[in-house]
Amino acid sequence: MALVSEILTKLTLSYGGEREPKCPTVVAAYDFNPEGDAAKLETAIKTKGVDEQTIIDILTKRSCAQRSEIAFEYEKRAKKDLVSALKGALSGSLEHLILGLMKSIAQYDASELKSSMKGLGTDEETLIEIMCSRNKEELMEIKKVYKEMFKKDLEKDVSGDTSGDFAKLLLALVQTKRDEPSNVVDYEKIDNDARALYDAGVKRKGTDVTTWISIFCERSVPHLQKVFDRYKRYSPYDIKESIRKEVKGDLEKSFLTLVECLENKHLYFASRLNDAMKSKSVKEKVVTRIIVSRCEVDLMKVRTEFKRNFGKSLQQTIFEHTKGDYQRALLNLCGGDD
Repeated sequence: MALVSEILTKLTLSYGGEREPKCPTVVAAYDFNPEGDAAKLETAIKTKGVDEQTIIDILTKRSCAQRSEIAFEYEKRAKKDLVSALKGALSGSLEHLILGLMKSIAQYDASELKSSMKGLGTDEETLIEIMCSRNKEELMEIKKVYKEMFKKDLEKDVSGDTSGDFAKLLLALVQTKRDEPSNVVDYEKIDNDARALYDAGVKRKGTDVTTWISIFCERSVPHLQKVFDRYKRYSPYDIKESIRKEVKGDLEKSFLTLVECLENKHLYFASRLNDAMKSKSVKEKVVTRIIVSRCEVDLMKVRTEFKRNFGKSLQQTIFEHTKGDYQRALLNLCGGDD
């Protein structure tokens, strides 16, 4: 019985303070043998021309905890760090994907944020996707890991790399002040917040962005869902239409992403994947990031939304738009057809 409760605990994650069942496509392998896996990887990496297939089939079919055990055994055997060995053996999109799998989810998110703010120009799309879709607990863990990995505060890097109201919104999210959900529904507060959003936006000339930011970033998820519903009583436009009318650019994208994730996070990720594989040139970085970061969290639910909304399965779409070893790795992580 204790084992059952442990498994159930592992298969839940917190969304804005609520417990939500996990729906991963990648789970721990049964009959796991880290020494055997490490030996096979050593041979695959040493093989002339590199045996990518073996590397993919081992690392995409083990859980994050199992991969770190394999890395430990590999280093014992080969007297070399597995990540460095993989870097030397692989290249391109496959390398990016496999190295992503070698990190914990928080480490992966932290390194994606770091690289989005590196060098000239900021990759706002990545910043928005990660910062606006992760819940309070996830963001707290990302901040902690970011500091450990890069010896810098995420807050400092974000404020150094962004500006204006967009920076204010991201920093409000980084501060993780979102309320925990309450068992008591506060109808008065819901009404006040809905009216405040209307008064600060559509009702006036110009937008009081500060009010929007504090409501969007500090209220609990269930509360905001009710606020957006109530908002329609005051405004001739729903909350998404109001955002499009009131703000532009990265700020608009950020507010819209927050609303989409509050309404249906799995559909948000499904839409991102669909957009990334729509055109001839696939946005491989986006596809990799979503598949790698969600495969041990909720990719099964993302798959369901994908099929429901876009008429074909995620598996089929990956099969049609990618190729080679990279495709094989993505299909393994996707975990089947719908």
